[in-house]
Amino acid sequence: MTQTITKKLNDKWYLRWAALLLISSMMFFAYMFVDVMSPLMSMIESSHNWNSETFGTYASSEYFLNVFVFFLIFAGIILDKMGIRFTGLLSSALMVIGALIKLYAISDYFVGTGLEAWLNSWWVELPASAKLASLGFMIFGCGCEMAGTTVSKAIAKWFQGKEMALAMGMEMAIARLGVFAVMWISPLIAEKYDMSVLAPVAFCTLLLIIGLMNYTIFSLMDKRFDKQIAAEGKTTEQTSDEEFQLKDLGKIFSSKMFWLVALLCVLYYSAIFPFQRYAPNFLETTLQVDATTAARLFSCFPILAMVLTPFLGAFLDLVGKGATMLMVGAVIMITCHLSFAFLLPIYPSPWLALVLIVTLGVSFSLVPAALWPSVPKIIDEKILGSAYCVIFWIQNIGLCLVPLLIGKVLNVTGSYVMPMVIFSLFGVLAFVMSLLLRIEDGRKNYGLEKPNIKKKKEE
Repeated sequence: MTQTITKKLNDKWYLRWAALLLISSMMFFAYMFVDVMSPLMSMIESSHNWNSETFGTYASSEYFLNVFVFFLIFAGIILDKMGIRFTGLLSSALMVIGALIKLYAISDYFVGTGLEAWLNSWWVELPASAKLASLGFMIFGCGCEMAGTTVSKAIAKWFQGKEMALAMGMEMAIARLGVFAVMWISPLIAEKYDMSVLAPVAFCTLLLIIGLMNYTIFSLMDKRFDKQIAAEGKTTEQTSDEEFQLKDLGKIFSSKMFWLVALLCVLYYSAIFPFQRYAPNFLETTLQVDATTAARLFSCFPILAMVLTPFLGAFLDLVGKGATMLMVGAVIMITCHLSFAFLLPIYPSPWLALVLIVTLGVSFSLVPAALWPSVPKIIDEKILGSAYCVIFWIQNIGLCLVPLLIGKVLNVTGSYVMPMVIFSLFGVLAFVMSLLLRIEDGRKNYGLEKPNIKKKKEE
């Protein structure tokens, strides 16, 4: 008996990788916008009357609504209820709206308006431009974090039973390329337009609009993919009989493995993303170089991460050892931050700084490459979107509070030694969580140390 088998879209390698490219480009542009002002810290302080604490408040605002209004929890529910198409388009739109508000806040059009006067009338320690820019960054942050969870679930859907860890690694690599690109492009654009902070922000806002267009194209592909799945008599996000219910969140919060992953996530990323905000200025003051040189030095941070993450993803797919990789990544991060605190000030060499930055990038390859593909192994697919969002919500608590802490410590001490020590302490706690995760996986056999790709039995 001959059976005709129709290939689905994700069975064709070039289509599933094209889908990955479309959604990854959205995150590439998002990462560019996140750090567009990081290399311009000294510039915005002089042009808009900001200081280190103001910059810290602005940096933490990205996560405020996600944490204190529980937006990410709602985002997970929306994702599991409405699917990756609706949620992805909503998140892209929120990023664009937030970016436009921030763009207006630092523009000359805002100066002298009634809105500026009103914003200056309260919380006078914070300039009106910082207040409005922070509001825009809050809205952008809602979209960005929602997009991150949506992309993870989209990849899990399109690469199920295929090169999932490699695909997630590739997506992270492309996104991190945005950090590298913006550290070079932002100062160059600012210099070309008379040291204007506005020009690079406007450029990255335009890129976010392009990202929204790309996700729209992906949504059309995904709609056709769902029709193919339905034609086979299988369930899709829209037709599943096991519809997500709020009570399903209890399965997430009652999981010990979930909490270990979530705590590892918040501790690790609290020593990475807040560091990114201050790193160019740290290098500028420690090495006594100009802002452009400092930004270009730090732009090398994601290079090894960008190169290694796909290979580490492939390694996870074929060999495994995810929990072990988490432990090694935490140790590397601890070493790098302690070196930033005590070694680099004694030997302020750009080459030493470069070695430490690139080595930290190795850690940034190991941990995320192993962390995110591990979540589907411990959480049911039905509540996977909510699980990712809850993890991101817990992560956002750290990302919201840590920049505030670093800004205050920096203002009080006038030195980056204590901030780097704080980052290294986060690394120590992250290592403890990864060790406990490895022990628990050994007891319960979740498969974190096992490869993702299972060999098919020949029929």
